[in-house]
Amino acid sequence: MDFTNKNVVITGGTSGIGLATAKAFISAGANVWITGRNADNLQKASTEINNPRLTTVVSDTSKLSDISILEQAFSKNGNKLDVLFLNAAIGAFEPIESVTEANFDAQFNTNVKGHFFTLQKLLPHLADGSSVVFTSSSAASAANLGASVYSATKGALNKIAQIAANELAPRKIRVNIISPGPIATPGLDSVVPVDAQAFLAGATALQRLGHPDEIAKTVLFLASDAASFISGTEVTVDGGYHSYALK
Repeated sequence: MDFTNKNVVITGGTSGIGLATAKAFISAGANVWITGRNADNLQKASTEINNPRLTTVVSDTSKLSDISILEQAFSKNGNKLDVLFLNAAIGAFEPIESVTEANFDAQFNTNVKGHFFTLQKLLPHLADGSSVVFTSSSAASAANLGASVYSATKGALNKIAQIAANELAPRKIRVNIISPGPIATPGLDSVVPVDAQAFLAGATALQRLGHPDEIAKTVLFLASDAASFISGTEVTVDGGYHSYALK
């Protein structure tokens, strides 16, 4: 797929799915902006990608002031935005009885409020006919133990994306959702022990964890002209996690 001279913003682009997708868009010729909360992690990502068409922006999307920083950083180039990949997310997994208000707020602020207001702030910069992709999760429709808050954030995100697809249709802006299953990322490593990861792999029909590159390829497809008649759709990329679990 060719994204030569297209402008792409990716929130949460320093590792995992975001970093893999940034690499894929760069390889396809795009100009890419990635955000992250940590300057050191952004520098590591920049060094790894090593391309002049990459711009890094220190921005915590759970804070409206930082979303404004992203908007200002993008608007400096004077061009329209062709692809917005709303990917930043955090997760904390614990039973309902253990959830604190701080953990609840942190997940909703990053996973829901951050996506909503990043979209709102960047709407004036989106080109007519552009593409918006939300990263949701197979957890949005599952009922995994300990995932009440995280799953709720992803369920809320799905509904926002579906409504955005209808609201932005007059501008021919397509809005879609990608819902990964268990993917081998640093984020997964930080919240799921190795033995539990083996269980997740065994719960997929393909009997393995997914790779960030596999998600990136799907994002590029949804953002491309090849998906020109796809909008308001959730694409599940989970190796058969749902279908296998239901057997």
